[in-house]
Amino acid sequence: MIPLVKNTISNSEIDLLADWLRGHPRLTKGELTLQFENKWSELIGCKHSAFVNSGSSANLLMLYSLLESGKVNVGDKVVVPAVSWATDLAPVCQLGLTPILCDCNLYDLSVDLNFLEDLVVKNRPKVLMLVSVLGLVPEMDKVVELCDKYGVILLEDTCESIGSSYNKKNLGTFGLMSSFSTYFGHHFSTIEGGVVCTDDDDTYNMLKSLRSHGWDRDTDEYYKNKLRKDYFVSDDFDSLYKFYMMGFNLRSTDLNAFIGINQLENFNSVIETRNNNYNLYHELITCADWKPHKSSKERFVSNFAYPMISRNRHKIVDKLTANEVVTRPLICGSLGKQPFWIKNYGVQHLPNADIVNDCGFYLPNNVDITEEEIKFVCSLVEDA
Repeated sequence: MIPLVKNTISNSEIDLLADWLRGHPRLTKGELTLQFENKWSELIGCKHSAFVNSGSSANLLMLYSLLESGKVNVGDKVVVPAVSWATDLAPVCQLGLTPILCDCNLYDLSVDLNFLEDLVVKNRPKVLMLVSVLGLVPEMDKVVELCDKYGVILLEDTCESIGSSYNKKNLGTFGLMSSFSTYFGHHFSTIEGGVVCTDDDDTYNMLKSLRSHGWDRDTDEYYKNKLRKDYFVSDDFDSLYKFYMMGFNLRSTDLNAFIGINQLENFNSVIETRNNNYNLYHELITCADWKPHKSSKERFVSNFAYPMISRNRHKIVDKLTANEVVTRPLICGSLGKQPFWIKNYGVQHLPNADIVNDCGFYLPNNVDITEEEIKFVCSLVEDA
């Protein structure tokens, strides 16, 4: 069998974890979480990182922090790519914001920029939730220019694209905030986990407070003192159970952080391997109705699955399945055709997203896949 994903945690890392567990008195969030966050910031190229319990929680936290800070209000409009993930859209609806779906392009599967600008002019949204699909790289200079032109806050969902870059700048470093996933089987695993990144100090402090119930324990001294002064909190003891905002418990743990720290030791080599695999798929597959863009220095691709679009999808999937190669639909297809969207808003047809919905799927780029296995998968696709 060639699985879609494999455990990225090695036996030696498991041994290290077992030794740590035997001697470590505290497993919840502590110093190791801070170490992991600092290492993550260094590798991604951002100022601040907040470790949370999933990439979906990271998306929720980003959006809620905008509400809590007053940057957006209930009812404000948020553009969400139709080709994305359920939890790019769900928190928009859950938090009382107004979602607007944007069609994709058929080059990098990100937002169609002409479609997006028409939406922005017509609807005047406050936020764009930009999603980098399966490591593919949007035209970030044009996205940033458009957001700046119309005063739209840019959030990046980079959960599927750790290590992808645009003009040598990592995805996840262009907007006010970005989300990442460290779910089992993605680029790097903390078993379950996610990260929110930002360069903005006030945003970072709010993220840390909202992540932990709304208290001030993780915030910096300036932010902490301001909260206590504003709400007449007298001292450290009095502050222990003071909740300044309606927060969540989205924390991860030092156990997950310990795993993450060891995973990041191989950051560059893992990114290089996944890029090499992507390039081999791109070279060998010729029968698709659509091919993603090439990886280059300008648009460097790092992904955990290779995307395909083919009107022959059912035959290809049947062939792959018969030969024990695991495949999946191309993420959510179109969110405009998902049951929860239809139930609340009705079916929404978007030309390119509908093609992805009906014809899209992806192929394994797990951490251990070999060149021979990739060639075998490609031969099955070509012969179907």
